[in-house]
Amino acid sequence: MKKNQKIETQHVPLAERMRPQSFNRFYGQEHLLGPGKILTELIESSHLVSIIFWGPPGSGKTTLGMMLAKHFGLTCLFFSAVLSGIKEIKEVMAQAEQQKKLYGQPIIIFIDEIHRFNKAQQSAFLPYVERGDVILFGSTTENPSFEVIAPLLSRTKVLVLKPLDEVALKKIIGDAMTDEINGLGQLKLQLNHEALKLLLDQSNGDARRVLNALEIAASLTKGKEITAREVEEALQKRILLYDKSGEEHFNLISALHKSLRNSDVDASLYWLARMLYAGEDPLYIARRLVRFASEDVGLADPQALAITLSAKEAYDFLGSPEGELALAEAVVYLAAAPKSNRIYVAFGQAMKDVEASPFEPVPLHIRNPVTPLMKEIGYGQEYQYAHDHPLSTTDMETFPEKLKGRKYYQPGNLGFEKEIKKRIDWWAGLKEKIRQGKLPQGD
Repeated sequence: MKKNQKIETQHVPLAERMRPQSFNRFYGQEHLLGPGKILTELIESSHLVSIIFWGPPGSGKTTLGMMLAKHFGLTCLFFSAVLSGIKEIKEVMAQAEQQKKLYGQPIIIFIDEIHRFNKAQQSAFLPYVERGDVILFGSTTENPSFEVIAPLLSRTKVLVLKPLDEVALKKIIGDAMTDEINGLGQLKLQLNHEALKLLLDQSNGDARRVLNALEIAASLTKGKEITAREVEEALQKRILLYDKSGEEHFNLISALHKSLRNSDVDASLYWLARMLYAGEDPLYIARRLVRFASEDVGLADPQALAITLSAKEAYDFLGSPEGELALAEAVVYLAAAPKSNRIYVAFGQAMKDVEASPFEPVPLHIRNPVTPLMKEIGYGQEYQYAHDHPLSTTDMETFPEKLKGRKYYQPGNLGFEKEIKKRIDWWAGLKEKIRQGKLPQGD
């Protein structure tokens, strides 16, 4: 029996052979399957609903869907959003509708990578889900809030699967090493400590990646012990979870931005290295650093903008990998710089006033009288040229009438903004003395 089974499965990848068949061998998602948790309650109540499984690769999305279908005794049809179109969807839906009429039971439609379906394709499922002809299972690595249409999302339950932790991965590896039917148990191999640590470190929380690497490493070993050398060769090079157009892209740039803002030099360098290693466009990172210099450092350190622009130019000139060091230099400078978002806040307030009243007339006295007619109707009248006065300022109002007295920019007390604050206060003091007649404009 064991021999026949082994022959039948010898060409099936280890990750597929070790796919758990029961919930007690499904590790790492206890927040879904523990006592009193959502899936446990669904199973105990014998009530199955349409589900979107959202989680990273190798976290068990497909396995969980298959086990639920098996538990409820329902037919489960799998197809890929990458390979299927509207025609295939309609054919499957018609089949599902017919089966519901004949047997009174819905079938489960499992859509792998459902986020790859467009709006029209996703909409094709709606009437069948609403009538109960099908129970829809969808798996996705992308945030369904952005990738699944709202009407379909409202008719499904989203279950979030986490990357597998070391405890779960050790159990999975242990099962694979000892299972004599589906695993590597017949080989009687040992996995040494360094090899296990390397597998766990390089896993990205992905069971499939771990098992694929373990299977290759087992085939490479000459003795009875799998060492770090075989694991390293099996892994070749770590492929980080990253999609330049997906959620992880935004998660990582957010982590870099927030580490910079929190003045954490080392964490900032880590997230920069993480993005570059994963294949992010260095010029995209450079643009974000320039933005950070204006938004979060501002006038607390005016050099920050110059540093980031220079880093961008250096990368343009050198390329990778040499130019990446200029980005690292900029990251360290930004993280260590005093922080101020006062310019960002001030400009935002000014924009709000403009949006609220975009057509406030420019005061006549600061309009330029470029024609005789303009001069005749008051353009430029009573304009005071600042350089004609000893202290190069006047008490002339330059705001529109309705916005007189607005104060947008309030400098902070860090870095160069302390000096900016002194200058602003100095000018304001001069203007006030001129208004009070204590300092004539002609003196």
